[in-house]
Amino acid sequence: MKLEIYNMAGHLIRRLNQITGSVFYIRMHEHGLDLTSVQFAALSAISARPGIDQARLAGLIAYDRATITGVLDRLEAKGYVKRQVSKRDRRQREIHLTDAGRDVIAAIIPTVRMLQNEILLGLTEEERKTFLALARKAADAANYLSRAPLVFDDTQDKSET
Repeated sequence: MKLEIYNMAGHLIRRLNQITGSVFYIRMHEHGLDLTSVQFAALSAISARPGIDQARLAGLIAYDRATITGVLDRLEAKGYVKRQVSKRDRRQREIHLTDAGRDVIAAIIPTVRMLQNEILLGLTEEERKTFLALARKAADAANYLSRAPLVFDDTQDKSET
């Protein structure tokens, strides 16, 4: 007997999130890295926006502002990022990748791109495109319901996501 939840969006999204986390962990382990998908998202955003502050980074990757500090603490401990007081606003800290951070991003980007197909096994290329378009549409429409909504900064075009 199949359970009703097997056809519920929330359950299926949670399952895909579990699968994504597992595949990401395995692929990073193969690179000899202890890196989470949130840490990758942060590194990727910092790479694209050098000097970004913590609040903007949290919004850009749809992560809770209260816990982004811990993510950055771990990335700094690994030697991937450095934080410095902003020259424009002494209350803010700018975040930059270190050489090691730039190296790790360059090394894993191809793997992260490849694992996107791995987490959607069973879908054709056309189905993947459709799935991503529909998932983006649903996420954008319900963004305001999130505890950590995605916040586009003024240097980012929505079409990039």
